[in-house]
Amino acid sequence: MQTIANPLLWSVFGVLVVAALLVDLLLMRHGGPHKVRFREALFWSVGWVALALAFNAWLWWWVTGHSGAEEGQRIALEFLTGYLVEKSLAVDNIFVFLLLFSYFAVPEIERQKVLIIGVLGAIVLRAVMIFAGAMLLAKFHWVLYVFGVFLLLTGVKMLLAAGKTPDLEKNPVLRWMRNHLPLTPGYHGHALAVRIDGKRWYTPLFVVMVLIAVTDLIFAVDSIPAIFAITEDPFIVLTSNVFAVLGLRAMFFLLAGVADRFHLLPYGLALVLMFIGAKMLLVDVYKIPVAWSLAVVAATLAATMVLSVMRPPRAGAA
Repeated sequence: MQTIANPLLWSVFGVLVVAALLVDLLLMRHGGPHKVRFREALFWSVGWVALALAFNAWLWWWVTGHSGAEEGQRIALEFLTGYLVEKSLAVDNIFVFLLLFSYFAVPEIERQKVLIIGVLGAIVLRAVMIFAGAMLLAKFHWVLYVFGVFLLLTGVKMLLAAGKTPDLEKNPVLRWMRNHLPLTPGYHGHALAVRIDGKRWYTPLFVVMVLIAVTDLIFAVDSIPAIFAITEDPFIVLTSNVFAVLGLRAMFFLLAGVADRFHLLPYGLALVLMFIGAKMLLVDVYKIPVAWSLAVVAATLAATMVLSVMRPPRAGAA
């Protein structure tokens, strides 16, 4: 696995992520369980984006100083493109979270706890999958074509499913839990499980956390191949992924009240995945420059968001 990172870069990144998570956790605990308002979510969202951009600026400065301006620009563009792709795919992840929280009527004060556990799980899961993917690509170049076909098919599937509300009643994981686990009909505070007459019963909060974990896994399978179309450097792949995931909790509360206004965004995400899949399949024929990829992704997402505002969903639409 070839990477621009050395022990110093890995250490800076690790310290930064741990510090950011500690600040987030401590401030969340300091405020106590509460409903996150739009203003608070906006503040945190801007902060997470600023942190990612500051890290990218520092990375550009460091690489430029050690490997030249051209290499520094290339690395900075790869990080920014990867971050934008992962951030945009995280929006689709949030739509599913909104559906789960609404379906299970998760209390507002419990949503922070579920989301922070989801974020921590996503970071660990992505780290494992990224290093596994990097090792596969280092040994077997043809895996890139497998990723490309997978992303292309995923994009087509997402395009066909856009505008349709998923039926959770058909979710195999949920059906398995209902058939094999004793589940309580209501919540019991913060508890994931309770004992009733000596028997362990699992609360709806436990069910939601399991489904969040499964959702993280599914979206990681989609997003990890997508970032490898931008760069095969595991350091850039991991850092752009993690910085995108760090802002997931704040972005959830930011979009919770306005998600329906961007009803066309899933179409844009589908087109982005299809473009990235095609980019992977053409890698040995023509390597699309990173700057072009960044422009296509940004333009596609911006266009679908603007069109969503200009053409609001019909009354009664899902």
